[in-house]
Amino acid sequence: METQKEKYQRATEHVQRVRKFYGKIVNAIIVSAVVAAINYYVNEFRNPWVLWVIGFSLLGIVIEAIKLYGVNFFLGKGWEKRKIEEHLKKEEQESQSNTLFKN
Repeated sequence: METQKEKYQRATEHVQRVRKFYGKIVNAIIVSAVVAAINYYVNEFRNPWVLWVIGFSLLGIVIEAIKLYGVNFFLGKGWEKRKIEEHLKKEEQESQSNTLFKN
């Protein structure tokens, strides 16, 4: 069983990882803007090689997001449980409505 101190420590570590993740996003935006400015200065986007930099930056951010939030960050950890409870509640309501009409 986890103590309150262990829970606090784990929460603190998670918040630090989230903060680093947001820092990486800001860093990628700044670097992309600087590289885009250089790309515009050099050839006025006739050869938009800045898209490679932006693409790889986005790939890195997506990989970091998967590491931080897990693979199922779209559906969440409790998604299956919520959907099962939702389905059971719906079936219960349908069965109650059917018994009302039969009486």
